[in-house]
Amino acid sequence: MDNGSCCLIERDPISQVMPPLLILVFVLGALGNGIALCGFCFHMKTWRPSTIYLFNLAVADFLLIICLPLRTDYYRRHRHWAFEDIPCRVVLFMLAMNRAGSIVFLTVVAMDRYFKVVHPHHMVNTISNRTAVGLVCVLWTMVILGTLYLLTENHLCVQEKAIACESFIMESANGWHDIMFQLEFFLPLGIILFCSFKIIWSLKQRQQLARQTRMKRATRFIVVVAAVFITCYLPSVLARLYFLWTVPSSACDPSVHVALHVTLSFTYMNSMLDPLVYYFSSPSFPKFYTKLKLRSWRPRCPGPSKTTLRPEEMPISNLCHRS
Repeated sequence: MDNGSCCLIERDPISQVMPPLLILVFVLGALGNGIALCGFCFHMKTWRPSTIYLFNLAVADFLLIICLPLRTDYYRRHRHWAFEDIPCRVVLFMLAMNRAGSIVFLTVVAMDRYFKVVHPHHMVNTISNRTAVGLVCVLWTMVILGTLYLLTENHLCVQEKAIACESFIMESANGWHDIMFQLEFFLPLGIILFCSFKIIWSLKQRQQLARQTRMKRATRFIVVVAAVFITCYLPSVLARLYFLWTVPSSACDPSVHVALHVTLSFTYMNSMLDPLVYYFSSPSFPKFYTKLKLRSWRPRCPGPSKTTLRPEEMPISNLCHRS
């Protein structure tokens, strides 16, 4: 980028708003996805294709979350990138790649649930874990190739007092980057809404099954997927479209810049909220979270006494071993 592609905004309000948001997303996202990954790796007894898709969704979310401290430091320094060109490229690539990966696997999870509920006898429901892993590798390859251009371009923008590190040029359209940003939203949105509608409609048509716990869980699951996706990605897409329609009048408008950066942080919130998707995906996760709660709340009891006492003579603290 050259110096003419940067806007200098006095009393930059973005640096006031973004650090608290990103810290909140990082803490809750790292905790939620860290627990989810532990559940997948150490407590998941049976792996199915749907489990593999969810695991890769958690991996994409976790990889995105761990990049947020550097972005937080960037905003805390009033949008001054304190590192070199290569770390800037890597961080922007990691954010874009894992944001795209999160969208792709969220969409695949919705499609997987669609086939299981609407077309239970379809051959897609019988694929092996090996086939699912192959599909995951293909999807990751597509995601990496689609965002690889961020590694090949310089994103540092020298201002008067700072060096900005931005994937979007805020003063003009961004060509392929804008196309990818819009395509990553509208195509998955259409697929997720179609799957949601067909699942809910199919369950309503089968009234005798709609009362079963499994079918109710499927409905809640797809509604959560759609709600998380729309809540996290729609604001940033609308803000970017508004910016593109009003350029160049809004090029250096501080309010437009704040809207673009804040709504872009909402896309990171998707990685924070995806543990809700895991929770509603199968009964294994509610049981896993319940075990964690019980372990954290369980009182620590002292060791058993060497002298044997009758139950009525034992202290209350010792009785918890028997209970």
